[in-house]
Amino acid sequence: MVLLAVLYFSTGSKKSAFKLPPGPTPLPIIGNLHLVDIRRQDKSLMKLAEEYGPVFTLHFGFQKVVVLAGYEVVREALVNYSEEFVDRPSIPIFDQIQNGNGVFFSIGELWRTTRRFTVSSMRNLGMGKKMIETRIFEELHFLIEMIKSFKGEPFSLRSFNAAPTNITFLMLFGDRAHIQC
Repeated sequence: MVLLAVLYFSTGSKKSAFKLPPGPTPLPIIGNLHLVDIRRQDKSLMKLAEEYGPVFTLHFGFQKVVVLAGYEVVREALVNYSEEFVDRPSIPIFDQIQNGNGVFFSIGELWRTTRRFTVSSMRNLGMGKKMIETRIFEELHFLIEMIKSFKGEPFSLRSFNAAPTNITFLMLFGDRAHIQC
């Protein structure tokens, strides 16, 4: 299973408080957009990770983006560098999918509160133990089958909103909530 996280950093007039990791040299105006296949962004980013390592910087136009590729680096970032996530700019596609809510999609104080609640709840439910991993893989299998059922046709990304609830229901009640958005 591949886990990617993309962190956006503002490139305004303020100097960044930390040094960004290396990445491909950007072209004028478009940055590194030419390196990312819009239809298979995940594959494009994983290919770049093979060349630049699991943490690298891309330029989407004038916007600098730090990409984390793989479970270990995403986990380390969320556990050890959680405060760096608080003040990042919002990501337009995430705003559209979940209206800026959720552990990965919110920013500022809402992100801090959501993360704290989620981590506490997940620990109480067995995070880090085999039980939760099995439940997550069950939901992942369901999502994969749902995606396949569309046979390459477009579908609403909101279909993914119910996954965390379904995993929680699996753990608490032994069955998915069968919620679909």
